[in-house]
Amino acid sequence: MKPELKKRSARILIVTALWLVIWELAARITGNDIILVGPAETLGLFLSLLSQGYFWSAVLHSLIKIFTGFLLSAAAALLLGTASFFLDWLRSFLSPVVTLMKAIPVASFVILALIWLGGSRDLSLLVSFVVVFPMIWTSVLSGLEAADTKLLELSQVFEIGMLQKLRYIYIPSLLPYLLSSLSSAIGMAWKSGVAAELIGQPRDSIGFYLYQSKIFLDTPGVFAWTLAIILLSWISERLIKAVIRLWTDC
Repeated sequence: MKPELKKRSARILIVTALWLVIWELAARITGNDIILVGPAETLGLFLSLLSQGYFWSAVLHSLIKIFTGFLLSAAAALLLGTASFFLDWLRSFLSPVVTLMKAIPVASFVILALIWLGGSRDLSLLVSFVVVFPMIWTSVLSGLEAADTKLLELSQVFEIGMLQKLRYIYIPSLLPYLLSSLSSAIGMAWKSGVAAELIGQPRDSIGFYLYQSKIFLDTPGVFAWTLAIILLSWISERLIKAVIRLWTDC
């Protein structure tokens, strides 16, 4: 391991340990599990959840719905974002919709979605789709617009075809923007998707059990389920980055 990497890893461990100590001290000073629980109790309950069948059922339900919404939204945003870059009329047509998708509060859209869907089973899928789409659509346009103009001029001089322009000029320009937006979007997909489940209450979902913990003033349960959401979001982000890097290296 390189010295710089060792130093960085050590710094992360020290900072993490410091915040855990602060969290534990705050919990002890509070002295009330309903208000705040410490990291040890949170971790202990989370580990106990891992042995429960309903935990994995909820994780699987939320994972499928949220990830499906994310993937469908990413594919649609990539396709329509690329088309919007080359077709001004399509960009003008979609811009108001994208602006509305950015501005509308998640809670408001969840209520509307409950009315439209007539149920809550696919609520997190739809909400994840709506939240993710404008993020990726905007980044696709930004990435394509950042393509090297000198290379584009040379491609015109040498009459290079559009497919080669896409492969050697546009895609390399797009990838950094796309990777960054996908990493941010998966986190937002989990946040908005679980928030939708929290409001819609589909059974056997993370949001459902999170709400149950809130009703019964089970603060340790709230912390444990929140830890599960954080870990799922983190794993999803790392998985997406790994897939993109594997694809770009091929």
